[in-house]
Amino acid sequence: MTVTLESLCDDLRTALKDGESATSLENVRTLVEQALRDENFMTTVMRGRTPPPERVVLFEDPDLGFCVCAHIYEGEKIGGPHDHGPTWAVYGQAEGETVMTDWRIVRPAADGNPALVEETKRYTLKPGDAHAYPTGAVHAPIRYGSTLLLRIEGKNTDKVARTPIEVAA
Repeated sequence: MTVTLESLCDDLRTALKDGESATSLENVRTLVEQALRDENFMTTVMRGRTPPPERVVLFEDPDLGFCVCAHIYEGEKIGGPHDHGPTWAVYGQAEGETVMTDWRIVRPAADGNPALVEETKRYTLKPGDAHAYPTGAVHAPIRYGSTLLLRIEGKNTDKVARTPIEVAA
């Protein structure tokens, strides 16, 4: 069956109808991988976009609040450790590679001080891979070349505050 933006959003609504859980995020992750393997979806929804902007919100669900986004990065792009504030995200690697680092909070943000984190794991997302980051997960992407990502967010991260984070010495 061909994946379209509409069919993906319908399937995401079903997966997320009961909110965030390990099961719902795994279902979203699986749906993202299926979309990335579908040549029709890749051609009609993901490819052919050029920056700016680097981030395009393709769909925002009016009831559940989740977003489907395309992220287009040309050349190298290094991101610092971050969370998604009060929500989760699933990253799907459409083209190129992203070296992702997971971080553990060793001191929560408090009293105007940022959270301190230390690295726990590093891995590479390759085309067709998807990874779920539950609410509160801290990670950092490194892209050494141009990349295209499909990202699903529990809430539009353009509209949420994120935790200030610094790397522990």
